Amino acid sequence: MADITAIILTRNEELNIERCLQSVKGLCRRMVVVDSGSTDRTLELAKANGAEVYFHEFEYYARQFNWGLDNCDIDTKWVIRIDADEQFPPALCAEIERNMAAHDADDVNGMTLEATYFFMGRALTHGSKKRKLMVFKNGIGRIEDRRRDAHTILSRGQSISLKENFLHYDFKDLDNFIGRYNWYATREAMDYMDWKNGRADASVDDPEIERKRKKKYGVYYRFPKFLRAFLWFHVNYFFRGGFLDGKEGFIYHVLSSFWYRFVVDAKIYEYEHGKAFEELKAY
Repeated sequence: MADITAIILTRNEELNIERCLQSVKGLCRRMVVVDSGSTDRTLELAKANGAEVYFHEFEYYARQFNWGLDNCDIDTKWVIRIDADEQFPPALCAEIERNMAAHDADDVNGMTLEATYFFMGRALTHGSKKRKLMVFKNGIGRIEDRRRDAHTILSRGQSISLKENFLHYDFKDLDNFIGRYNWYATREAMDYMDWKNGRADASVDDPEIERKRKKKYGVYYRFPKFLRAFLWFHVNYFFRGGFLDGKEGFIYHVLSSFWYRFVVDAKIYEYEHGKAFEELKAY
């Protein structure tokens, strides 16, 4: 096994956690689950599959993951940020291990991975791509303190892009998806209001993240509320080819590109008209 720890955040993930842990079990020296109050079989399955289990009250993803980094005695040289509904195929594990050895002593301190995203059982191969920094050297990587759209940031050095994809495959149903994205919408609206009121976090020293943020706040949010949700759907579904993924692609882009963004705008509108955001509770 490689000198690497996987950190997984959970809350009622019995449908996903076993597949996630099994996918990295042969790669990782340690697997750490930070749970925030599961009432199903998540903890039982995690322990049965070799994970160490910790509990911490949930605020939002970035703070929960950083708590795991700071409080779970992480002693390996490398760390994996992986969600319970994600899996690492064997070819990806082998690529990670090769690059860990190749970059053990240089300034390559992180690895970015692209997702093969499954929705309603179908791999969506068109529309927007999802790539994130998921593997990093311990003590150098950390998630920026944002409620939504939080990236892993390296304090020094550089990252490389791996060729093999990870799998994002959530075995939960549409009720869960809609509830989760409604929860995300509140956090996105809160981050937007922080930015609008000049309370946004300081810019990060990562050109790619800065480029995306400039597009988001300098372009997308400059369009009128609600209209921008329609436009974003058209960009992802028509111009980026989301329509090529059949009915599943249509449902996904209606929900994630249009409905989710429309709900964010509705919550911004509600807040601007005097209603406070809900408390930061776990979904």
